[in-house]
Amino acid sequence: MGRTLDEVITQLPKRRRQRIDVRYRELRDHVEGLRDLRKAAGKAQADIATALKIKQPSVSKLEKQTDMYLSTLRNYIEAIGGELDLVVRLPSRRVIRLLRLGEILTGPKRVRSTSRSGSAKPSRKTLGGMR
Repeated sequence: MGRTLDEVITQLPKRRRQRIDVRYRELRDHVEGLRDLRKAAGKAQADIATALKIKQPSVSKLEKQTDMYLSTLRNYIEAIGGELDLVVRLPSRRVIRLLRLGEILTGPKRVRSTSRSGSAKPSRKTLGGMR
């Protein structure tokens, strides 16, 4: 009869068990996609659908997408109870957090510009090439 993984780990030296535990915690915090992230948050697709005011099949489709608007991703993350942080990693630099990108995407602050005729028109800032 074979042994379980827990039995094997229990017989390892304490230092080795501690290293395994640390690595397990690191790996547990990495997810492959939105589906895994939702499951880690303990939410069902129906919960997300209700929060986003969409149907459950739309949540399934959203979780399979490989490209989406940042605003869609932010809404999904908030629906599972999280908060989206965007960071940039450049060579020879520490991590840089993009703090105002959410404002640009959601547009809570609309910038008014004047046209040549002098009438005010709302303008929307865009990010070239960024969804």
